[in-house]
Amino acid sequence: MSQTGLFDLSARQEQLSRKGDPLERLNEVIDWEDFRPLLKKVRPKPGPQGGRPPYDGVLLFKMLALASLYGLSDEQLEYQVKDRLSFMRFLGLDLQDRVPDATTIWLFREALGSKSGLLDKLFQRFERHLRKAGYEARGGQIIDASLVEVPTLRGKPDDDHEPRSRQQDRDAYMDAASVATPQLCDSAVWQLVERGRISGL
Repeated sequence: MSQTGLFDLSARQEQLSRKGDPLERLNEVIDWEDFRPLLKKVRPKPGPQGGRPPYDGVLLFKMLALASLYGLSDEQLEYQVKDRLSFMRFLGLDLQDRVPDATTIWLFREALGSKSGLLDKLFQRFERHLRKAGYEARGGQIIDASLVEVPTLRGKPDDDHEPRSRQQDRDAYMDAASVATPQLCDSAVWQLVERGRISGL
């Protein structure tokens, strides 16, 4: 088997982009440096003198975001980051780079959780970034977790419009979804919209 060169890796990544890699889009709409001030509150324990430096906090939080989006355990996350080019590219890792193991991920999550709800604050900020860009993260199994754009409904009731009925709202949502994001054109999804479970509409 021939060795994989940098050109081959770049070509494979370009193929992923053409197929519509949702993680590439996620990196485009989120300023991950915005999380660094909060992450600095968790100080990694120094290793032995001359040992390896600790992992970057933003890298570790992006791994937690992957675990949340794809429903992965810490062990599964470690494996998938090592196995998938799209995950490595999302995290800014090359093939030769070290990947945090499951224990490191678990310890990082525990450290965030012990800091007065810091983990919740980080994910709330993550969701705000998505909503600001008009997106919703829909978690699930690894084969179907995706980042989908939420269609915006026009003509909501205001001083210049008559109030709309629930059926009119539903019909308007279905029309917008069928054009902008067909996978959201679903009665079950509408139920979440109506109950306020999907925001930004």
